[in-house]
Amino acid sequence: MPIFPSKESIRLALYGGSFNPFHWGHLAIAEAAYEELKLDHLVFIPAARSPFKPDQELASDQARLRMLRAALQGRSHFSVDDWELNQGGVSYSIHTLQEYSGRFPNAQLFYLIGGDHVRTLPKWKSAEHLAQLAEFIAAPRPGQAHTPMPAPFQGRWLDGFHLDISASQIRNRVHSGKPVDFLTPARVIEVINDLHLYQQTAH
Repeated sequence: MPIFPSKESIRLALYGGSFNPFHWGHLAIAEAAYEELKLDHLVFIPAARSPFKPDQELASDQARLRMLRAALQGRSHFSVDDWELNQGGVSYSIHTLQEYSGRFPNAQLFYLIGGDHVRTLPKWKSAEHLAQLAEFIAAPRPGQAHTPMPAPFQGRWLDGFHLDISASQIRNRVHSGKPVDFLTPARVIEVINDLHLYQQTAH
């Protein structure tokens, strides 16, 4: 990602997830956040292992990084950080936000989450501390109600560009030999085909 002076005040959003694989829905959320929050930059942070899906089978770290970087070529307002992958184990938001608040002490941090995670925020690891580090931004599924952020969390919902696309849908279609060009960028499909991802099992 761009190197910002440590004293510079910036509006910086973090977008974590498995990105297994990256798809148009992810990009729509990122673009909506960039516009609606008037961000200076947004960072995609692929998780080593999600605490919500500890048993999920994932494409390799390098494969997911390659798909992300391929999809984001030419989009200088976005970047990819492999920090969570390098840490290994289960990726917790508190550790990532602590890292970023240390890197950019004067930044206003935003943390993007799926709308289905809003009600569970108080149960996240170190929730009280977590709530102090960033404003939480919820991306709704099409038709999902916008419930208030639970205390002590502060944040808002994106208006967004609602695309009902899921990574599991893409994996299952690849496994079945069906086209996915309308669900994910061509550069991602090139990586999927090159590395033969998702073709053996529909995990």
